[in-house]
Amino acid sequence: MSLKIGIVGLPNVGKSTLFNALTKQNADASNYPFCTISPNIGVVSLPDERLEKLAKISKSEKIIPTIIEFVDIAGLVKGAHKGEGLGNQFLSHIREVNAIAHVVRAFEDENVIHIEGSVEEKRDSEIIALELIMADLKTIEQRMSAVKGKTKTGDKDAIKELFALEKIHASLTARPLTHEAFGKEFFGLAEEDLAVLAYLNLFTFKPMIIVRNADEKALSRFKAENESVITLSAKLENELLEMPSDEAKEYLLSIEVKHTGLEQLITSGYKALNLITFFTTGPKETRAWTVQKGAKAPKSAGVIHTDFEKGFIKAEVISYTDFIACGDEAGTREKGLLRLEGKNYEVQDGDIMHFRFSV
Repeated sequence: MSLKIGIVGLPNVGKSTLFNALTKQNADASNYPFCTISPNIGVVSLPDERLEKLAKISKSEKIIPTIIEFVDIAGLVKGAHKGEGLGNQFLSHIREVNAIAHVVRAFEDENVIHIEGSVEEKRDSEIIALELIMADLKTIEQRMSAVKGKTKTGDKDAIKELFALEKIHASLTARPLTHEAFGKEFFGLAEEDLAVLAYLNLFTFKPMIIVRNADEKALSRFKAENESVITLSAKLENELLEMPSDEAKEYLLSIEVKHTGLEQLITSGYKALNLITFFTTGPKETRAWTVQKGAKAPKSAGVIHTDFEKGFIKAEVISYTDFIACGDEAGTREKGLLRLEGKNYEVQDGDIMHFRFSV
């Protein structure tokens, strides 16, 4: 399962600067509105120190981490749903992302234009929330018009879909303008209704992470509010790329910052999407795999190959801590720490797995 995160925000809040830091690319980050016209797309590896430790023990030829895709689109402005600005033209590019990273400007700089004339986090976040909600309402209303005709013929699927559409429409029109009101769990809809509407890829069904882009000197002043709000300095993130990794870590500690912006964003994305990582490791490769928390062993096997899920028999499972403590797979076998699990086993974060299956 891949992880896609869409980056949104007003113009000149540091979206492209952050994108450059995250993906080590060179997207245009000029100081004027709408400098990003085409969407910027970058792929990065999920930082996970467990991979290197496993690969060292297994003497793996290569390491394959989990991949995260970031999509940065043109800045949205107030009234985008009415045709203002350019960002609304590119919303389709983030329809299929798993989560939304909303970059909010929290730094003062008279040399960087703010499209609203001043820095105000709450106002700016509400502008973006409204634009995404209005975009979803437009999508839903168009679909309702298309489906209504079919319901008159007694089409059961159409009746079912219209019922779900009307429920989500009512919920959206009453939606508070806050990032905390994004995500399927906040709608109170039955799984059946959510499944019917899944194909629409609604923005408001996706969890939203607020990325507060602050001045470097102010980073230690902001305290962690919750997992859906992180604070970083996009400018600093770019500067860290020019430093050796050891120096970068030391510098972060000197300003009382424990983790890079990438690490914070990935961690928040994983938690927001309720994801975990399991591993396969051996002489050929050590690889990370991503699944939903609570996924059963056959479903996890299917992430590797559909045949593994279809012909699933058993899973050989070793916890990461046991593998490291025992030194290798042989050590876990000797101590009886390698387990055989069946179809009802829920995969745990850090599990090292080998699947037995029939063809």
